[in-house]
Amino acid sequence: MYESEITRFLREMKQRNPSLEDAQRKGRALLWDRPQDPELARQAREARVPQKPYVYQPET
Repeated sequence: MYESEITRFLREMKQRNPSLEDAQRKGRALLWDRPQDPELARQAREARVPQKPYVYQPET
């Protein structure tokens, strides 16, 4: 079965450093895995200003 060089590299790296996946999960949890506030998301959607179709065209 074919295995790319990058797949082999990642597999070997994880074998050499078994705690790598746990560190990745902790890093992701710091920035991305956070509870969402539906009220804040609604306010952000309502505050959006529609973009013009072609932003680089000068207004005349």
